[in-house]
Amino acid sequence: MTRPFDASQEPLVSVCIANYNGMEVIDDCLRSVLEQEGHIPVEILVHDDASSDGSAAYIRSHYPEVKLIESPENVGFCVANNRMAAAAMGKYLLLLNNDAALYPDALQTLLAEAKRLDQPAVLGLPQYDAANGELIDIGSLFDPFLNPIPNRNPDRNEVGMVIGACLWIPNTLWQELGGFPDWFGSIGEDLYLCCRARLTGYPVRALGISGYRHRAGASFGGGKVQGDRLATTFRRRALSERNKTFVMVICHPGSLLVWLLPLHLALIHLEGLLLTIIKSDSTVWCKIYAPLLPALWRQHHELFTLRCRTQMQRKTSLRAWLVPFRWIPWKFKMLIQHGLPNLT
Repeated sequence: MTRPFDASQEPLVSVCIANYNGMEVIDDCLRSVLEQEGHIPVEILVHDDASSDGSAAYIRSHYPEVKLIESPENVGFCVANNRMAAAAMGKYLLLLNNDAALYPDALQTLLAEAKRLDQPAVLGLPQYDAANGELIDIGSLFDPFLNPIPNRNPDRNEVGMVIGACLWIPNTLWQELGGFPDWFGSIGEDLYLCCRARLTGYPVRALGISGYRHRAGASFGGGKVQGDRLATTFRRRALSERNKTFVMVICHPGSLLVWLLPLHLALIHLEGLLLTIIKSDSTVWCKIYAPLLPALWRQHHELFTLRCRTQMQRKTSLRAWLVPFRWIPWKFKMLIQHGLPNLT
């Protein structure tokens, strides 16, 4: 195994990997970073989130070049990445899932685009399914309710968001945006960061070349089509609906929010009632939909404070904000194509 890694060099890129019970995937992830082309000065930070499978000890003994941050308790993806970013020395951060593996030219491709743009930007690469090699997306567009719509057009680079499994951001921009809100926990933090960046006037671009392999849905289960049916979990769906709503409250310009938020809340609860009735399972309502309004109330102070700060920093016009939006609800299209989701 070639390791073009020199810890004595000042790092240009800090690769931040949040790990929780990743023994089965961490070798593939770390080797993909260590074997990058281009001799780019890189540091690797791994935040172990109180794993119980021995992966922290394994990383410590097999990858001495890695800066390992061991958490005594499970704190979630957002806190893990905030801690790594605070310790990172590189000019650029690459947030990388432990179940993702970079193509050999990934860092070289991202660095070349960052230099070409000559301005801070959030960048991403094509995401491929690790199991079958199929293209999952090249970033995402949005429907009105911030449901991500996979982009598979390699010529469409300006997108609404890039996936957090492989997200490139200058360290200075991360600091300006304040990283992830700790209280997001997990799911939707990439949506938040990209929306904040776009609203503040910074590009969000998905490149049509190079890429990474990702075991999509491995961390939380589901979140993808299996056997022509959408499969997800109660936990993933609940976190997704909650955090998408949080981002809507924080980032949507007021002229949109005033009518989109009430419509969203009405439709999401109607969706919950219909799914509960059709599946004859009250767990659907109790675990996914019932917690949404209480969560908004619990976090209303944080949401209001962050919204005020975000909107004060806004530099993007309403027209520019709406560029990556498509007006047909994505859930409706998925329902027509794949039927009701399987929930576990």
